[in-house]
Amino acid sequence: MGGMVNLLTQRSARPVTIAIMDGVGCGEDALGNAVAAAFTPNLDWLLANCPFRLLRAHGTAVGLPSDDDMGNSEVGHNALGGGRLYPQGARLVNEAVATGAIFEGHAWRRLVNHCSEQQGALHFIGLLSDGGVHSTIEQLEAMLGHLALQDKLPRARVHILLDGRDVGETSALEYVSRLESLLKSLREQAGVDYRIASGGGRMKVTMDRYEADWGMVELGWKTHVAGQGRKFASAEEAIKTFRQEEPRIIDQDLPPFVIADEAGNALGPVRDGDSVVLFNFRGDRAIEISRAFEEENFDHFVRSPYPKALFAGMMEYDTELHIPKNFLVEPPHIQHTLGEYLCARNLRQMAISETQKYGHVTYFWNGNRSGRIDEKLENYIEIPSDMTPFEQRPWMKGAEITDKTVEAILSKDYDLIRLNYPNGDMVGHTGIFQAARIAVETVDLCLGRLMAATRKAGGILIVTADHGNAEEMFEIDKKTKTPKLYPDGRIRAKTSHTLNPVWFIVYDPSGEDCIQFNPEIREPGLTNVAATLMQLLGIEPPEIYDPPLLLFKERC
Repeated sequence: MGGMVNLLTQRSARPVTIAIMDGVGCGEDALGNAVAAAFTPNLDWLLANCPFRLLRAHGTAVGLPSDDDMGNSEVGHNALGGGRLYPQGARLVNEAVATGAIFEGHAWRRLVNHCSEQQGALHFIGLLSDGGVHSTIEQLEAMLGHLALQDKLPRARVHILLDGRDVGETSALEYVSRLESLLKSLREQAGVDYRIASGGGRMKVTMDRYEADWGMVELGWKTHVAGQGRKFASAEEAIKTFRQEEPRIIDQDLPPFVIADEAGNALGPVRDGDSVVLFNFRGDRAIEISRAFEEENFDHFVRSPYPKALFAGMMEYDTELHIPKNFLVEPPHIQHTLGEYLCARNLRQMAISETQKYGHVTYFWNGNRSGRIDEKLENYIEIPSDMTPFEQRPWMKGAEITDKTVEAILSKDYDLIRLNYPNGDMVGHTGIFQAARIAVETVDLCLGRLMAATRKAGGILIVTADHGNAEEMFEIDKKTKTPKLYPDGRIRAKTSHTLNPVWFIVYDPSGEDCIQFNPEIREPGLTNVAATLMQLLGIEPPEIYDPPLLLFKERC
């Protein structure tokens, strides 16, 4: 046997492709595991014949507050492209709230002072859950409490987006009850007028991303800002009514609603002199509603009314375009990404996905930076997503993504190609097991095509993921180890991400590099991937990166 070297110092030019199976994790239990249940001959072959490791993709390994926090696509792609650990939004906001820095900041003081001077209300818009992916209810509670007890602002309104995606699919009433209890306590304790004003499911109103459906944002504007829509006496009444009308509806798909007073008037539309906080800290589903509030020359829908309100986001969601202009907490400043290093070395890159994950392999991969790093060296391809519900088209745009990627691999025009298959995540979020299984099988079929192209081009294919989802499709009772059931006997679906690791598989059909994993790296994670890709491209990774995963035999 030959000795080992840490890096491949000389190699022929050939494409390295990294395929990200979004939401496809490695789960030990077979029950409710759409990945294990799927027919995946290509993935099975890779795991049986290629070197692979399991990578941590959740919690502190990707910059989240604790290891009880599931991974998500934003932090996953930040880690993949950033090459090292950065504290992420949830953790940064938690720290700002705990220290009180958020309330001493310029943006918070402006919001409160604006309302005081104009006798306006402070509105909070955001995802109401403790999922920790886009927001947390604890951060909202802290802001409401400080506003009432320390700032003593008389009026506030909360516009709730219902989750059922990062938390239980029908858990909305738990969070509504918790919020209503707090609001009631603040009204009694501080004599303030704080109430829920509107709401709706996160996949119906407000939280669109990547400009896939501006109609969602327009509907959110009509609901939260104009106070237009179906009216109810309370959020609880609205949710219960919708569930009675459509018994199998889950929270993320609930229609919009407006809370009205006894006279039938909307309780909390946004008016001149008000302030607005978007309390989501994650950027992708926050940018469009931020633009609607801030942009002067906005043409995606008619903003009627367009009140003179001061707007701020929880964070700066786009650090290149500075969206929004006002924000409460500084975002992670991710520098020296893999893309920057490769462009500096004149290496050619391609990034591709469909609309639902296009921003993940571009914006998030590049450290929350919009646009290309180098127009001459990079090609970004967006395949428009269907407007059809994902469970009705679980194959999504897998074939189209693969068509373009195969063409790119065979062209040998690129040194690194990165692509994202959204199927496991987007379909997994629907809670439909059969659809999730088909979604995984679709990705596997696409992997087979990538493998064939890689063989023909003499390249290397990396297969990995950003977090888990489809491998846990049922809510499991921890005591009985059986699926939780609805009263009608249906299995309670799990629609959230998971705490499971993800595969990192190296497919080198030539076998010339004799690759194996470095056993000294005890608990590898997504942050090790960037340096590993540099290894495969024959580049010495920078010292600031987490170490690469591979070793190469001098000879086979």
